[in-house]
Amino acid sequence: MVLRLLAGLMRPLRGVIATDGGVWFDGESGTFLPARDRPVGYVAQDYALFPHLSVAENVAFGLKAVGAARREIGGRVHRALERLDAAPLAARRPHELSGGQQQRVALARALVLEPELLLLDEPLSALDVQARRSVRGELRRLLTSLPCATVYVTHNPTEALVFGDTIAVLESGRISQSGTRGDLMRKPRSAFAAEFLGLNLLRGTVVGRERSGLVRVSVRGGELFVPHVEGEGEVTMTVHPREITLALERPAGSARNVFEGEIEEIVPEPPAGELVRISVATSPPLVAEVTRESVEALGLGPGRRVHASFKAAAVSVQ
Repeated sequence: MVLRLLAGLMRPLRGVIATDGGVWFDGESGTFLPARDRPVGYVAQDYALFPHLSVAENVAFGLKAVGAARREIGGRVHRALERLDAAPLAARRPHELSGGQQQRVALARALVLEPELLLLDEPLSALDVQARRSVRGELRRLLTSLPCATVYVTHNPTEALVFGDTIAVLESGRISQSGTRGDLMRKPRSAFAAEFLGLNLLRGTVVGRERSGLVRVSVRGGELFVPHVEGEGEVTMTVHPREITLALERPAGSARNVFEGEIEEIVPEPPAGELVRISVATSPPLVAEVTRESVEALGLGPGRRVHASFKAAAVSVQ
């Protein structure tokens, strides 16, 4: 919906849509710039290439629609395809292209119009895992070189962190948090944002201080030891899953935070499943990230009871 509003395919009831180039919508004044007049390039989730047209004809479609001079169209189409390393594909039809090639053509069709704003609707979702990994790097390099701004919609946290200079987290139709990738990783403001970014988000109340400088925080189901905290009262904390160690017996090491519970879920992480995310029904619930070898060596599986432990230094207090 956000992309359709920016493209002018939907009209908001109120508010303002403005860019450096001017106001595209203003609910109070009644201003509404129609889609045909907005300098926008749009790449749909399924690429939406015309099956009866060749690659070159697909890329030329927008230029013809805006009335570009015939003598210009051929050269602009060729340059756009070259930019995406797709010039050799000019005579092919969409059904003759791989997913990655279709994506390049869809991008070329959007960029040939030299937009001020490029809209990408989950551009990697139609690709298989291997293609997604290789195309991701190419797309990142391309977007970095473009003179236009890009709005990139994704449900994939890896893509958000790879592509987002500024990341906006939408929950139930509202922006719950926005900032740089570092801001979001250090201080997620909601359980949804923390889960999206792959972090454990914990909330508790300061209840005591140790001579060592550590602070005791009461959380649901027990207490946490965390680094020094200024003041008293409620605090919000995050722990990265890779900082959490799983063991079948209670660990005897230096970790001050130990919780026990049953494994609820084991999910291999893309692209190859070498790392595995394990949800443990501790109190509070935790998610750990371990290697596939560790899962096999410990015989971990749903229902297995484990101890999840992490050091006080692994806790980031907000």
